[in-house]
Amino acid sequence: MSQHTPPGQMAPHIPADAYQRAQATGQPVVFVVNNTPPTGFPWQRLLIPFAIAGAAALGTWGVVAALCWLMDVAAHTATVIAGSAGPIGAGGITLKLARSKNT
Repeated sequence: MSQHTPPGQMAPHIPADAYQRAQATGQPVVFVVNNTPPTGFPWQRLLIPFAIAGAAALGTWGVVAALCWLMDVAAHTATVIAGSAGPIGAGGITLKLARSKNT
């Protein structure tokens, strides 16, 4: 019975008299299934690529925002370290990393 079942559907009902007549005479039972394709545009085919592209764009903006924040924190950290360290000298060359607030 499963070999005659259309995919995704249950087997259609066979009236008892048609079944008994087919059994008695040996005639095959023919099923006519009206399978109409769905009308309209398949939106899933269009929406999935746009969803993937949107997720990629949002992820990229998130990475850019995280890098900007990281650079901002690094710049502030370098400024604080330079301000508190004072002048740095090596071999007679002195380098002042930041201006003092007094001068």
